Amino acid sequence: MVSIFQSLYKTIIAGLILLFILIVIVGHPTEYGSDWILFFVRWLHVVSGIMWVGLLWYFNFVQIPTMPKIPDDQKPAISKFIAPEALFWFRYAALSTVITGLLVALLNGSIVEALSLNAPFVAIGIGMWFAIVMAYNVWFILWPNQKKALGIVEVSGDEKTKAAKYAMITSRVNALLSIPMLYMMVAQSHGGI
Repeated sequence: MVSIFQSLYKTIIAGLILLFILIVIVGHPTEYGSDWILFFVRWLHVVSGIMWVGLLWYFNFVQIPTMPKIPDDQKPAISKFIAPEALFWFRYAALSTVITGLLVALLNGSIVEALSLNAPFVAIGIGMWFAIVMAYNVWFILWPNQKKALGIVEVSGDEKTKAAKYAMITSRVNALLSIPMLYMMVAQSHGGI
């Protein structure tokens, strides 16, 4: 049993097996048809969003403020190993969150109304647009600059410093946007607006 917890992949597989067992015990998914598919896509959206925003907040609340306190000889552990791996999951969690969110809206039949900010989908629409802007920032501003800052792409020292600062500011923009984005996402279906 302990070997399951020594591997992330075994832990994830065990979690999925446990989920499957619970679904079978609580209710069979084929009984729910398209409603269950919508629910499952929504669940994937929430899981992806937790990964994305969790890593966004890790970068902003932990890594960025802690980096100046780390001795220079220990910083390569972050820049060569931890940050690139975290940024991989960060990028793909952003992509997965947006794709599954758009799928939920499509399956709900509300994608046009939400993206057009039409009533009664204004709150979810605002949340969707913020998420799209944030995902754009991740893929087209943060990642290209992080590659320079982390030395994945070779650039001059000045350009590396500039890229790190630009990535940090963009990450802070995403942290700022994440607060109203999350509120709007939850408010739409839970009476917050």
